Amino acid sequence: MEKIYTSLGLMSGTSMDGIDASIIKSNGDDRYEIVFDQYFEYEEEIYRELINIRDKINSSKDLKDNSILINILEKKITLFHATICKQIINEHSLDIDFIGFHGQTIFHRAGEKITRQLGDGNLLSSLLRKRVVYNFRENDMINGGQGAPLAPIFHHLLVKQNKIKLPVCILNIGGIANITIITSKDRNDLKSYDIGPGNCLLDEWVRKHSKERYDKNGEMAKIGITNKIILDQTIDSFDNIKEKNNLSFDIKDFDLNFVRGLTLEDGLSTLTDFTASIIYKSIINSINFDEDEESNILICGGGRKNLSLINNIKKKLPHNVNLKLIDDYKINGDFIESQAFAYLAIRSYLKLPISFPQTTNVKKPSTGGTLVENY
Repeated sequence: MEKIYTSLGLMSGTSMDGIDASIIKSNGDDRYEIVFDQYFEYEEEIYRELINIRDKINSSKDLKDNSILINILEKKITLFHATICKQIINEHSLDIDFIGFHGQTIFHRAGEKITRQLGDGNLLSSLLRKRVVYNFRENDMINGGQGAPLAPIFHHLLVKQNKIKLPVCILNIGGIANITIITSKDRNDLKSYDIGPGNCLLDEWVRKHSKERYDKNGEMAKIGITNKIILDQTIDSFDNIKEKNNLSFDIKDFDLNFVRGLTLEDGLSTLTDFTASIIYKSIINSINFDEDEESNILICGGGRKNLSLINNIKKKLPHNVNLKLIDDYKINGDFIESQAFAYLAIRSYLKLPISFPQTTNVKKPSTGGTLVENY
């Protein structure tokens, strides 16, 4: 009889505001069932410390220079994850086979083969007395990949199980925006890459110029006026960055200098136009659209709630390209990545591939993740 595993996936994105947690049941291959989804906001102290440490780290040297602070914060992060896991497991009385622990990314430099996610898998396993899979990106990078994005294999399953018509694109707008292009049932045909900034520049601008953490629904951006000269120059500059780094990004690859001096609202308007333009250009350049057929792009991630950003992208796309929320298919767009890491944990245990040449540039389909049973 086929073994079905129960896995708890934990994901904290570049917004650094909290943890998405999901439980799925899956064979690690061609089917899954969602059992539980919930968001847990970080305590204010952890949130502030995370923003502070990320601001300090701009190079691999900074990782070494701040190692004491990083280790202290890593323990806090891990204890917070342990607390919510205990709560989930106790409330739902489930026998969890694996915990897929992504951790909190504070630095990613694919070119240097360096990626750092805060999260102590050994400590989490010891505290929960469960098998934990973490460190998902390292093996991919060792084998020539960029360590990201890793969700495409789950996107493929999600599209298949929900009988979504092919071809289709999954556009995830988190701190970084990435896209998965699914043209067939063959996983080796998967194509995926990071596009560029998603929410990261918008959120950082809001944090620096207001007491808010983000521009809710894109309302502040609506008030502002875009500086067209700055916008056009910055789009041209980004094309040069994109040529050097074609698959994965870190938020440190972008900065706010080009909107320095603008008001809160005008800066947001300009940044929203910039982000929308980069996403639009990437979609157009990477997909072979047939003018006589409709194409569907399904959006997930927190950025789908920024109406100014989404409407901006929609206005630019050809009439036969439909930009839809993945929620329209009765799929919760907030928890796809946490579900993905629950699924990847199972695949890691089964030694099945989690990354592919056309998703991370890895030399051949590769498994990944470190399994620990520290109890």
